[in-house]
Amino acid sequence: MAQQAETFHEHIVKMKKKEDLKVFISSSDATCGECNENLGRGAWITPAGEKGALCLTCADLDHLVFLPSGDAALTRRARKYATLAAVVLKWARARKRYERQGLLVETLALEQAEKDCLADSEARERRRARAAIRRERLDREYTARFALRVCALFPGCPTGREMAIAEHACLKHSGRIGRTALAKRFDEEAVRLAVVAHIRHAETPYDELLMMGHDRWEARDIVTDRVDRILAQWEAPMPQVL
Repeated sequence: MAQQAETFHEHIVKMKKKEDLKVFISSSDATCGECNENLGRGAWITPAGEKGALCLTCADLDHLVFLPSGDAALTRRARKYATLAAVVLKWARARKRYERQGLLVETLALEQAEKDCLADSEARERRRARAAIRRERLDREYTARFALRVCALFPGCPTGREMAIAEHACLKHSGRIGRTALAKRFDEEAVRLAVVAHIRHAETPYDELLMMGHDRWEARDIVTDRVDRILAQWEAPMPQVL
């Protein structure tokens, strides 16, 4: 019996590893391929091969409850307890792709997941706080190391500017040069681009040219000579004091 139970458990695990059931929120009028009901726009349907699509009732999914995306712990736990679950997807016109809206799960699975989340909510909040502090510390260390790299490559950079350059280039979620993979390896070209951008904005009339209506590439051409002169000065080794 023990061996049979183990085999059955392995069978369930394999089933859970199969591709997720999917439910789509239709972006156009839909009709159920089984009951032939006109479901209209925004209906919740699931693919059904040659039948096209089925409404949730005909697909035997109408007893499931919807859990919106947003709480990763709750979603993960509800999925763990659920015997039956389906991912809900909706077409995003702006991004031209289907995006996850949440999960359909059994009521009992969701209730058990909610109990688990409530029981350890304080512990999870403390973990999040510790992780946030750690990320902030690592980010400060990275910015400081970027600034040191600026000083090493541009010894003539005025004192204090290296940190301003690093903080601007390495701003989180900005998409700026300091957040790229090359910059995170402190690649010379990536650091140079950050310095050039700083000089362009802080040492030339580039911003004023943009305000006057110049195209950014035209404005860059106008200030190129000044940028190059200042860059050469900052790259020059500092004179040694005897």
